[in-house]
Amino acid sequence: MPWGSGKTLYRVHPRIYDSLQFNPSKLASARFSPLISAAGPVIPTLYAGTSLDCALMETVFHDVPFVAGPKMISKATHVASRVHSQLSLIRDLQMIELSPVSLRKLGISRKELIECDGSEYPDTRAWALALHDQFPAAEGLLWTSRQADPAEAIVLFEDRCKTPSMIAVGSTTDLLLSDGSAIPPVLDLAMRMDVLLTP
Repeated sequence: MPWGSGKTLYRVHPRIYDSLQFNPSKLASARFSPLISAAGPVIPTLYAGTSLDCALMETVFHDVPFVAGPKMISKATHVASRVHSQLSLIRDLQMIELSPVSLRKLGISRKELIECDGSEYPDTRAWALALHDQFPAAEGLLWTSRQADPAEAIVLFEDRCKTPSMIAVGSTTDLLLSDGSAIPPVLDLAMRMDVLLTP
């Protein structure tokens, strides 16, 4: 489906990548990356969300448990060396929509593909690679974020995004300030979940 022209996207990513740079690493273990083709090379990907809360929840706060009371995450592990970028889509992207309607066509549930935990990621990456290979016009995947609904999350395939599709808005912003404290959007989201950011 065509999706996104005029939308603003938010991305949280390692500082080593610029705003528009796709991640080529084999080392990650995310739901839909790394994607390693049958021929061997990695298909670089770019994750983003339709809100900053979504981008933060899908990265920094991804593993915060669903338990009452204070929870702790390490700034060094989850926040340091990460930045956030804002992107503006200048055209529609051709996306595979992972909605309940589409998932019924594919024969897999949202629970199995979007809501499963990290132990199932080898299977979800296999689904993403199969969708990439079987739909050569598709530039990425689109779904309602498990972490921050009703925001939408996307992953884009670099080998399909040949035509310029987005521009960076402003510069990247470090998630940690020079004094070691987190930026206000990170602190606000942490407070709402009763998360303590430890050194």
